[in-house]
Amino acid sequence: MSSPSSFRLVAATGIHRGDRAYQQDQVEVIVHPRVQGCLLAVVADGMGGKSGGRKAADQVIMTARQVFDRFVPSKDDAEMNLRQLVEEAHLMIKLTAIAFEEEPHSTIASFIVTPDLSADIVHAGDSRVYHFRGPDMMFRTSDHSYVQRLVNEGQITEEEANVHPQSNLLTGCLGTQTDPPLDSHHIPQLEIGDTLLACSDGLWHYFTQKELGAIVHTLPPREAAEMLVGKARHRARGGGDNLSLALVRVEAAR
Repeated sequence: MSSPSSFRLVAATGIHRGDRAYQQDQVEVIVHPRVQGCLLAVVADGMGGKSGGRKAADQVIMTARQVFDRFVPSKDDAEMNLRQLVEEAHLMIKLTAIAFEEEPHSTIASFIVTPDLSADIVHAGDSRVYHFRGPDMMFRTSDHSYVQRLVNEGQITEEEANVHPQSNLLTGCLGTQTDPPLDSHHIPQLEIGDTLLACSDGLWHYFTQKELGAIVHTLPPREAAEMLVGKARHRARGGGDNLSLALVRVEAAR
């Protein structure tokens, strides 16, 4: 077990409106107000109407702050905290929809790192969380989308999914009539050199897993975030979606 004094968490975020008229992505890394070596990262990709998607994404971030503020790492379960975040944000978005007569929905990709260097991940929709050890991908979330289902069934490849005309069709997210999927993943022990990356589809769409791993491994988090946003913008060729990312790397304490 690494002791809290032997590592530090280095975080960076990136966000860009892309070529869209509205920014409906939101991203935040929240350092625990009372506990060192504990943080929550959250990416929300809002959908629905001109302002509906932004309202939904804002609700996810606001709920994340509230739920994480209640979290006590020494006695609470991080996975349960993330599940509460999903359920409460889902409910808040549905209430917003009633109030504003819009159809706001949002994805979520979120993770908590605790002082014992374990991590928990939750997601709904097609925003993703990746876990890299050095440049190698150890895990990534599986999208709640129509094309991911086709990939899982062996009908199309990952590459074909990326250019599929229905690639934006989600099978689960926050704010819909049906309850959101509650897919979680536990990492018992992060190591020095590990990186967690949460990002919206506006970012991951333009990269292979190998490229992502190479960039987050080679560059410091702030520079990696800037390069990822820059490359995604370049590759979008004027047709890019909103994009956002939160990146956290475990480094040896100086």
